Amino acid sequence: MLNIISVIKEDIRSIQERDPAARSGFEIMLTYSGVHAVIMYRISHKLYTCGFKTLARAVSQFARFLTGIEIHPGAKIGKGLFIDHGMGVVIGETTEIGDNCLLYQGVTLGGTGKDTGKRHPTLGNNVMVGAGAKILGPFKVGDGAKIAANAVVLHEVPPNCTAVGAPARLAKCNGKKVTKTDLDQIHIPDPVSQELCRHLMRIEKLEKKMNEREGR
Repeated sequence: MLNIISVIKEDIRSIQERDPAARSGFEIMLTYSGVHAVIMYRISHKLYTCGFKTLARAVSQFARFLTGIEIHPGAKIGKGLFIDHGMGVVIGETTEIGDNCLLYQGVTLGGTGKDTGKRHPTLGNNVMVGAGAKILGPFKVGDGAKIAANAVVLHEVPPNCTAVGAPARLAKCNGKKVTKTDLDQIHIPDPVSQELCRHLMRIEKLEKKMNEREGR
C-alpha cells in the first residue's frame, strides 16, 4: 500500500511540473479525472497481480464509469503517467507504458485482433500521444517519441521520432525532417546488386585491356 501511495505522489508531482493549468497538488487530486483513473488503476492492478482478477476488473469498470477512461488492470504502467482531459482513453490488457508519458483524450492503446498473448503496444519513457491517436498492435514506441493527434500507428516508432497521419508515417526523427527517400523501404539500393555491378564493370575493363594487348 505504501508503494502505491508513493507512486501516486509521483504521478501528481509529474502533472504539476508539466501542466501550466495545475495550481496545486490538492486541485489535481480533486478535479483531474485522469488522476482519478490512474489511482484506481494502481489499486486494481495490485488486486490483479494478487490474484483477485474479478474484483480488479470491477474496480477498473467503476473507474471507467466515473471518468470515461478505461484501463485494464493487467496493463503495466510506470510512474508519472499524465492522462490530460482523458475522456475516451482506452488502455488494453497487455499494454506497457514507461515513465512520465503523456496521453490526451481519445487515445487508444489497443490490439488488431490478429495477435495472441502480447496484443497491445509498449510505450517507452517520455512518450507523448496526441488526442484521438490509435496505437494498435504488439510493437514498441521508443523513448521520447511523439504521436500526432488522430494518427493511426500500426508499426514500430523509433526513439525521438514523430509519427503523423493514418496510417502513420515518420515526419521527424532526432529533430530532423524525414524525407520520402528516408521513408522508402521498397526502392532502397540493393547492396548485393551494387557489388555485382562493380565486379562486372571491372571484368569489362580487364577484358578490354586484354583485347588491346592481343591486338598489339
